[in-house]
Amino acid sequence: MAGKPKLHYFNARGRMESIRWLLAAAGVEFEEQFLASPEDLEKLRNEDGSLMFQQVPMVEIDGMKLAQTRAILNYIAAKYNLYGKDIKERALIDMYSEGMADLNEMILHLPLCPPDQKDAKMTQIREKTTNRYFPAFEKVLKSHGQHYLVGNRLSRADIHLVELIYYIEEIDPSLMANFPLLKALKTRISNLPPVKKFLQPGSQRKPPIDAKALEEARKIFKF
Repeated sequence: MAGKPKLHYFNARGRMESIRWLLAAAGVEFEEQFLASPEDLEKLRNEDGSLMFQQVPMVEIDGMKLAQTRAILNYIAAKYNLYGKDIKERALIDMYSEGMADLNEMILHLPLCPPDQKDAKMTQIREKTTNRYFPAFEKVLKSHGQHYLVGNRLSRADIHLVELIYYIEEIDPSLMANFPLLKALKTRISNLPPVKKFLQPGSQRKPPIDAKALEEARKIFKF
């Protein structure tokens, strides 16, 4: 019997959080090996083949050591039937997921923003959320009247979008006011038993990054 996937990253959201969400939504238990020092990262880099491009996230799964976030997400989605029923559905799932990743990337970089630029960055995130990305996904749901974005069944796109909605609500809950179908999707996905479990206190879901975690990341990754 194969062991649980093992996630190698530091103890924060970063680029691993979408992987945690996807595994959790698929009902897959996983282990985490946290990096706590630059030496931990160097040790991984020096192990033969552990970090193909000398960077994390890295996930050990099915005898592989997978790097690159999108490659990891693609594998998990395909393995656990969250990637559509055919190539056309997969293309839509990819297209939607890439749009979500664009907005998520802006949120990911927010804690790294110099203080004098933070207000402008927040304004940009609000504008992109309400005028570009969320209207597009609301329109998709309205166009077919189904419960999920693609093929009327759960896919990675739904999970990534709900994860993103939670992040946006942390920034400003009022940004969701004009998107009733997205709010309904969030409720629907959040009530799925494995997701509901992941959203409970004490799960492997990570909180928003704080000053302490950011300083730890700077120390480990030397940026």
